[in-house]
Amino acid sequence: MNNCLLPFALLIVVNKILLVCYSLSTMKINSTVVLTLILLTLMLGAGSVSAFLGFSMGSSALKGVTSPDGRPASKFASGKTNNSQQLAGGITLLKEEDILKTVKSRMDDKKNDKKIRKLEEDEEIKTRKPKTEDKPQEVTEEKLQPGFPVVAESEGVMLSVQSARYSGGDLLLKVKMQNQGADSVRFLYSFLDVTDDKGRTLSAITEGLPAELPGKSSTFTGTVSIPTALLDDVGNISLALTDYPAQKLKLQVSDIPVEK
Repeated sequence: MNNCLLPFALLIVVNKILLVCYSLSTMKINSTVVLTLILLTLMLGAGSVSAFLGFSMGSSALKGVTSPDGRPASKFASGKTNNSQQLAGGITLLKEEDILKTVKSRMDDKKNDKKIRKLEEDEEIKTRKPKTEDKPQEVTEEKLQPGFPVVAESEGVMLSVQSARYSGGDLLLKVKMQNQGADSVRFLYSFLDVTDDKGRTLSAITEGLPAELPGKSSTFTGTVSIPTALLDDVGNISLALTDYPAQKLKLQVSDIPVEK
């Protein structure tokens, strides 16, 4: 309908322009004024035509478009209806009591399974354990080498060499010490004097011997190691030890057999 009225509007504008031109031609007016009026008339006509065309095109383009509903209450209502429709479409809600009951039953089943497994494992362990009768422990006495032990005693302190053996390029002497006196005794093993049967001094290293023997002590065991390179032509050796710093004791262990 609007497109049909467009030619009529153009004819009206052109008619007005012609009337203005005719009236101006009959009147004796300056040519610049005439041109100005013509341009203004043309601009007005073009503006009205473009406005008319824009309105008609916009209205035709917006056909079928409605304004959105901006009310929040209506949105919530529509959302609830949609949710209710979805739930009614096949989704069923469970009761809270039923959910709690199922969870509790599953937890109880797991606990029972753990107890049963533990009992089964205990039974398996009991069956696998060999039945051992309580037997008294047999005390095995240490087999002594010929010529051992070699013992020295002074002021209630005892020093004994239990055995001698060669291992890894060293002579290893197994030594035991015990203090039967009431007072404690201290030792400095750098004062340990080791000599062979020819009176030569030998170097030695001690391991495991206590730096201090308490009074009424138990037996302490250690090792004195001597390099075998120093014992090529040696038949026996001697150990001499004194306490430190008093140096009252004289522990002399002589004639220790070391032949290979």
